[in-house]
Amino acid sequence: MNRRTFLASVGAAGLAGVAGCTALQFGPKNYDVGMRAVAFDPSEYTVSVGDEVVWTNTSSRAHTVTAYENSIPEGADYFASGGYDGEAAAREAWREDMGGALTSGQSYRHTFDVPGRYDYVCIPHEQGGMIGTIVVEK
Repeated sequence: MNRRTFLASVGAAGLAGVAGCTALQFGPKNYDVGMRAVAFDPSEYTVSVGDEVVWTNTSSRAHTVTAYENSIPEGADYFASGGYDGEAAAREAWREDMGGALTSGQSYRHTFDVPGRYDYVCIPHEQGGMIGTIVVEK
C-alpha cells in the first residue's frame, strides 16, 4: 500500500469515528438551558406562564440551579436543584456535601406559574459569572 492510499484510508476512518462521537455529543436537544463549564446556555431564556424549563448539565463539571431568593417575583415558588426551600438551605447543602449537584447528563425541571424575571446561579461557579435569567411572560 502506498503512502497516499494509507493516509486516505486512515483519514476516512478517523472522520467516521469522529462523526459518530459528534452525533452522540451533539444529538437532539431535549433541554432548554444547557450548562457549560462556567455558563448557562443560553444565559437568558423566555417562556410563558405555565411552561416547564429543563436545565441539563452538558459539561463534565458538577453544577447547580439555584434561584436568588430575593430575585424572583412575589408569590413565585422558590426553585433549586436538590429541592431546597430557600437559597440559604441550597448554599449550605452545597457546602456540606455538594447537595443539589447535577453531574454530567443530569437534568433539573421547574414549572413557572408567575410572570416576571427569575435570576438564578450555579453555586460552585458563581464567582466565574455563571448566572442565568428566566423571563416568564403572560
